[in-house]
This record gives sequence, structure tokens and C-alpha cells, in this order.
Amino acid sequence: MAPLPGAELVQRPLQLYRYLLRCCRQLPTKGIQQHYKHAVRQSFRVHSDEDNPERIQQIIKRAIEDADWIMNKLRMVPVEEATSQLLPSSRS
Repeated sequence: MAPLPGAELVQRPLQLYRYLLRCCRQLPTKGIQQHYKHAVRQSFRVHSDEDNPERIQQIIKRAIEDADWIMNKLRMVPVEEATSQLLPSSRS
């Protein structure tokens, strides 16, 4: 199950970018939303020079699977626990 309707329509990197940012809006707290928006933007920049169509499709498939995993995990645990599990620890 995809996190939001329309995942099956994502074919291009820009469509993936917009789709993942819409997924971020579904996250429960502003802190989690900001963390994942930053991660999406960073990943988009890292892969912006990718020109191999097969590799692009692999990245799109994996990103949608990862978003699905995160959204499903959040549905199963309380917000406080999800925050501590999904955000990197600030403790060293």
C-alpha cells in the first residue's frame, strides 16, 4: 500500500519530489515533517545529475517504498514514540 494515492503515477524525478513532499505533510509533528522534507530535498540534490533511466526508476521505486514504510510505522505507534524512533537522536 502506498502512503498517498498517486504513487503508481510517479514516473519522473520531479513527480517523485512533489509526491514525497506531499507525504511529509501527512507526518504528525512539525519536527518530523521538517526532518523528512530536508532529507527529501537533500536526496533530490544528490541524485540530480543521474541520467541512467534504469537507475532513476530504481531510486523512484525505493523512495516510494521507504515513504510507505515510514507512513505505516507512524500509523502503528503513538506520536511520542514515533518521534523518538524516526528522528535521529541528538544525544552523543
